[in-house]
Amino acid sequence: MVGLKPSDVPPPLAVKVLSAGTAACIADLVTFPLDTAKVRLQIQGEKAVTGAAKGIRYRGVFGTISTMVRTEGPRSLYNGLVAGLQRQMAFASIRIGLYDNVKSFYTRGKDNPNVGVRILAGCTTGAMAVSVAQPTDVVKVRFQAQMNLQGVGRRYNGTMQAYRQIFQLEGLRGLWKGTLPNITRNALVNCTELVSYDLIKEAILKHKLMSDNLPCHFVSAFGAGFITTVIASPVDVVKTRYMNSPPGQYRSSLNCAWTMMTKEGPTAFYKGCGVDSAILLDVERILELRLYRYRYSYPDSNIGSAQVRPTSGARVIHMYQMWAGSGPHYVAVWVSCLL
Repeated sequence: MVGLKPSDVPPPLAVKVLSAGTAACIADLVTFPLDTAKVRLQIQGEKAVTGAAKGIRYRGVFGTISTMVRTEGPRSLYNGLVAGLQRQMAFASIRIGLYDNVKSFYTRGKDNPNVGVRILAGCTTGAMAVSVAQPTDVVKVRFQAQMNLQGVGRRYNGTMQAYRQIFQLEGLRGLWKGTLPNITRNALVNCTELVSYDLIKEAILKHKLMSDNLPCHFVSAFGAGFITTVIASPVDVVKTRYMNSPPGQYRSSLNCAWTMMTKEGPTAFYKGCGVDSAILLDVERILELRLYRYRYSYPDSNIGSAQVRPTSGARVIHMYQMWAGSGPHYVAVWVSCLL
């Protein structure tokens, strides 16, 4: 690509933050229907349905997408997209864009931080991002859960109207509803992805099942995504249900989890899980692999240097660091990954 060679000078923080949010928005446009289907599966069975929605039952992520298109039209797959893009600009800009700076703060500027520092930096920026972006996440989830059917009342008619209505009826606490389970889920995802990716990759190489190449990274990333989904799914379901709940339905996120256990059993915590949900988590990993291949087609690029070489066992969050460090080039690479 002519004109896309990154500079040797690190981009300023504003460029990192903006490019991280922009790239996340591009990815969200692709993955949003899968996320909407996951939300519908997670809230299914929470309460009795009536009217036009009574005969609708979702089965699997792609079965859910098919049912939604048939009963509500294809536009229903993008319910809440505006809030979703707002969330990505707020969440990814902080989580990815500030990661390098927070990591440097913990290491006091030293190179080659250990995995513990990377986990800590990822959890820190993740918690900061959730705290800022939580209102957008609440609105996004509520729109995704909202059915577009005749005879079924609509909870909200527009994004800004949703923010106003939640604030008027539930106050600031309503906009930040579910912050604790959201931060918990983010920490679980960070830690599990980092550890499981390295363990799987090391096992593959140790038993000589594959060489250290693209297929090896793909298998490791998919395995890490599946393991992370299984571990983080219970918190994710509680987070979704609690954020979507009207005032008074649950006293807290713990009460939400207890209600799920007593009324629906332990399987309720894995609604929307399975291989299909693992695919949702792995979409970014697949794009990472495309980016990995792109880097090594430009050996003179500073994002392909030995210090950040993925074949040395680079972790997922470390790859976020590399993306954010590439400035505007970062956004262009994401676009090329999606085409």
